[in-house]
Amino acid sequence: AITSQLRSLGASADWTRERFTMDPALSVGVSEAFVRLHEKGLVYRGTYMVNWSPGLMTAVSDLEVEYSEEEGKLYYFKYVVEDEEEEGKATEEFLAVATTRPETIFGDTAVCVNPEDERYGHLIGKRVLVPMSDIGDGKARSIPIIADEYVDMEFGTGALKITPGHDPNDYELGKKYDLEIMNVMNKDATMNEKCGEPYVGLDRFEAREKLWSDMEEAGLVIKAEPHMQRVPRSQRGGEIIEPLVSKQWFVKTEGMGAKALAAVKDGDITIVPSRFEKVWYGWLTDIRDWCISRQLWWGHRIPVWYVDESEEEYIVARNAEEAKVKAIEAGHSADIVLRQEDDVLDTWFSSGLWPFATVGWPQDEGKDASTDLARFYPGTCLETGYDILFFWVARMVMLGIELT
Repeated sequence: AITSQLRSLGASADWTRERFTMDPALSVGVSEAFVRLHEKGLVYRGTYMVNWSPGLMTAVSDLEVEYSEEEGKLYYFKYVVEDEEEEGKATEEFLAVATTRPETIFGDTAVCVNPEDERYGHLIGKRVLVPMSDIGDGKARSIPIIADEYVDMEFGTGALKITPGHDPNDYELGKKYDLEIMNVMNKDATMNEKCGEPYVGLDRFEAREKLWSDMEEAGLVIKAEPHMQRVPRSQRGGEIIEPLVSKQWFVKTEGMGAKALAAVKDGDITIVPSRFEKVWYGWLTDIRDWCISRQLWWGHRIPVWYVDESEEEYIVARNAEEAKVKAIEAGHSADIVLRQEDDVLDTWFSSGLWPFATVGWPQDEGKDASTDLARFYPGTCLETGYDILFFWVARMVMLGIELT
């Protein structure tokens, strides 16, 4: 439909060169790019906090998350201090804590206060009891009270619940203090078995209401008040994004981003109008590793093969035949069973190869000057929308510099 409109408008393109990223020749380039980046140590598989889209049932990149100011509530409740003589038993003392997401209380693994806050100095090092976390015999799960300057003494009560499994900032604090990372939700954003029988299977927002009601009945509620908050929503589906710790594939972008940054600063690439250079510098200066795996049924399957039933031992290869050869070379028997990764690559990964993959990369790499790759890459002009300056253009520049 798009190309027919362009033809009707009289665009003088060479339509014999029309390409689609799923074309066989371009798919070869996608696998080649992944393998080369992995060989350079720039692609890795790791457990990290990602933006999870419960509606799409997949991880999405930071750039696919849109934030909006929405009115919600700030919920104030009691974190009761644990009896130092009897594990899991409550005292009369409590710590007032505020949160915008009560349903994540199930995943709390610490409460944090500012070390300079005189209100809480006597509590640092003690433990508090997680509300509605019955572990048997009338006892509750306890978590430590820790101190860190990250906590804003003026926000809420000045005491911060730490949920490393469901908040990016808490995740970093959790790593810093070696806290347990608890995931209390399923991939469809319903509550899992770690929340206790009354809440298992409830949607996260249903669980929020039920938990708050149960806490009120238990005398743990202080108050709830209106609160404007920055809500992350999926650009595609519109639903609220859930931060989840998940095992995904990533591209290391710090070094690649620095090269793309330098290309504009040094004048090798000119952005017109120049006011968008600020956007370019902003994204590439504060860049995070790129999550490139997606849990979708359509796209380029990641060229990784797992050995037998293992989830940890894998072979990175351009195709199944090469994977088999590499596995045998690694010492496995000829009848080794290999299973390809089910996840597919982020569409911007394949799109990022567009300037050179469409003119013969990697097939014509290193050939004479008569090839399309030699004649037409690098290109001289790109006309595109400013809204995909980072989504697409920066990825093309980073991958182009790194792979060609």
